[in-house]
Amino acid sequence: MLWRCGVCGYIHDGEQPPEKCPKCGAPREKFVQLDDEQAQLVTRSRFSNSLHVRLIELARKMEALAEEGIKDNLDPGCVVVFKAAREQARVLAQMAKAEIQTHISKGKWG
Repeated sequence: MLWRCGVCGYIHDGEQPPEKCPKCGAPREKFVQLDDEQAQLVTRSRFSNSLHVRLIELARKMEALAEEGIKDNLDPGCVVVFKAAREQARVLAQMAKAEIQTHISKGKWG
């Protein structure tokens, strides 16, 4: 079963809600059990959301690598490639963040 804290939105997995919310400290009474449809949505989206988080992490690494290539400045062609990589890494990270925000607003997070 999944339970959502009515104060902060923390999702708890278990037969009963916790005595108090691990995030905000709200008492057990503030938790509501998610219905089957909501629980399936949260469960299904956890994998995709974790992929988005990993994508953001990889984009940050790509951006840092591109910065090293720009600083190396071997020749103009290399700099063009690294600048394009840096920009695309930034775009992809922002796109993934926007998608996570959409998931949160639709209850696809937890």
